[in-house]
Amino acid sequence: MTLLTRRAALAAGAAMLAAPSLARAQGAPIRLGTLTPLTGAGGPYGPVMANCVRAVIAEVNGAGGVLGRQLQLVSEDDQTNPEAGVRAARKLIDVDRVAAIMGTWASSVTTAVAPLCWESRTFLATVSGADSITALPHNGWLVRTQPNTTLQGRKFGEYALELGARRAFFMAPQTPFTQSQFTNMKAALERGGGAAELLVYDANKPSLRTEVDQALRFRPDIIVMGGYTPDTTVLLRDIFRAGYTGRKLAFAYSVNQQMLSALPNEVTEGIHTLAPSPAEDSGGYARVRRIVGNDNPDPYTCQIYDHVNLVVMAMAAGRDGTGQAIRDSIRRVSQGGGDRVDNAVDGLRIVAAGGKVDYDGASGPCDFTDAGDISDCRFRYEQVRAGRQTLLRIA
Repeated sequence: MTLLTRRAALAAGAAMLAAPSLARAQGAPIRLGTLTPLTGAGGPYGPVMANCVRAVIAEVNGAGGVLGRQLQLVSEDDQTNPEAGVRAARKLIDVDRVAAIMGTWASSVTTAVAPLCWESRTFLATVSGADSITALPHNGWLVRTQPNTTLQGRKFGEYALELGARRAFFMAPQTPFTQSQFTNMKAALERGGGAAELLVYDANKPSLRTEVDQALRFRPDIIVMGGYTPDTTVLLRDIFRAGYTGRKLAFAYSVNQQMLSALPNEVTEGIHTLAPSPAEDSGGYARVRRIVGNDNPDPYTCQIYDHVNLVVMAMAAGRDGTGQAIRDSIRRVSQGGGDRVDNAVDGLRIVAAGGKVDYDGASGPCDFTDAGDISDCRFRYEQVRAGRQTLLRIA
């Protein structure tokens, strides 16, 4: 029996030498999770985001994996709902034991999920923008690739002034980013001699006509809409029925092509939208275009592409497939100097050879502050014309 065992071991060793790629994949898989809105208000974005991560992981596995181990993806649906998000995060953390959760979209979901992550030492990468998220006591256990609402609010106020508006009425449901968005928009307007007012509405109401009538009493020359697609759809119908002909400004994620196809052109014509812009001239952006089969991938898919590439390279740099290694090493691969890369496969090759990498992503340079915010971002300015978004500029 001993002789047979020894012979079997020798044969197995010879087989490993003959098939080094097999040997590299013998460790237990490293599990990573996506927690995106496959349904609910974020439903148009979540499935594409999860599929993008799946494609990147397949590419990494095909090149030999990470630290001699294959990656395994577990995708869950947060339903754009904090309670559902917490249940899904609990499964990812307690049952699947993922090293990282990527792609939380709604700020309310991220706010609810973040404490579960840092308590369990699970790394969290998010596309949510509320200022309050990085003000949480996360101790480095999260980063986000979405600009915070301090920056976004200022951009909205400056853009309203650029459009010739002086009296802005901001209408939005209650979300973790509503007040910060309004406060920073108002400050920018007031610096330019303008004024702003806020109304928080119930996003579940079938009609918002009463709220629209209240807004019109302010005599706005621009109505700024801060909701998600379902409630913004209701709001736009009632604004049109009220006979308002002034300017309208909204988040690009809410005025998406699904909405534009569902509403008559006269209801949506002329809406201006604003969104963080992907780095359209980057190699990462070109890769995302190929992955999703779309010449204009949305910013959230570009951001989650960056999440998974950063997470994979951080594990390699930290020489461990854990959330702790990601937390400790993510800035070493995103802003530590070294060879510029836009994908994990190239980055892993450099790290394995003892080199350093500096990741530039599909969403732009992923340089994070101590709090976990990105330090800079370009914005995409568009206008709805004849039922479609038309790019005005990127700046």
